[in-house]
Amino acid sequence: MAPLPCLITVPHGGTQVPGFLAGRFILSERDVFDDIDACTRGIYDLSDLVMVWKDTDIARPVVDLNRGREDRPPTNPDGVVKTHTCFNVPVYDPQQPLDDALADDLIHKYHQPFHSFIESVVKLRHDLRIAFDCHSMSEFAPPVANDAGQPRPTFCLGNRFGDSCPDAVARMLATSLCRVFELEEKEVTLNQPFAGGYITRRYGGRPLPWIQIEMNRKLYLKDPWFDTDTRTVDPDRLAFLRNRMGAALRLFFELWDDSR
Repeated sequence: MAPLPCLITVPHGGTQVPGFLAGRFILSERDVFDDIDACTRGIYDLSDLVMVWKDTDIARPVVDLNRGREDRPPTNPDGVVKTHTCFNVPVYDPQQPLDDALADDLIHKYHQPFHSFIESVVKLRHDLRIAFDCHSMSEFAPPVANDAGQPRPTFCLGNRFGDSCPDAVARMLATSLCRVFELEEKEVTLNQPFAGGYITRRYGGRPLPWIQIEMNRKLYLKDPWFDTDTRTVDPDRLAFLRNRMGAALRLFFELWDDSR
């Protein structure tokens, strides 16, 4: 079977903190786990199904690859590099705070290569038809969100209100997810609560259509699949979700081809 003509990026699934930050980076393993899109490297690992797949092993609190280079503290403490997580937990030792030199170094080491890869793919791979930036979201909106405490849908698709990808194409993906995951239509939303972050905004429609996919963590980070003490997830559940995502993408391309 020919690979699906798409690019998948997974920017928030990494768990690693570079060794040179030891003693300076003070987040606990649990805090890191809470801040990243846990398990998304496995759920969206469709590298054997799609033409191009790109992830990272670097944890989001170290460098957020879905932020612009200039989106930095103190203007945004939860920016491309962070002084605080999205749950307002301090990232660095107050005696060794994040400074401009460290911020520049982290961006150069991790942010720049990731985006250089995307730029190269977009420029050279003319056989691609679409790209997906893949994430997970908490079951309920966190305190910093405008809808704090409110339940979130099972999936949210962001296409920047049509700017990064035509609405009709995004709705085909919504239909595919509903069919494969056996969901009601209301459980797959478009642009609510997420319209698409920096990656989708920067690259979408230039010229490749781009959709941000957010999967609700209630699908795997709760009983009976999740052990809160060890922060481990039943591997069979992750494999199930990965297989369903693959099936949804295959159906999406079938629907898209039929509509042309």
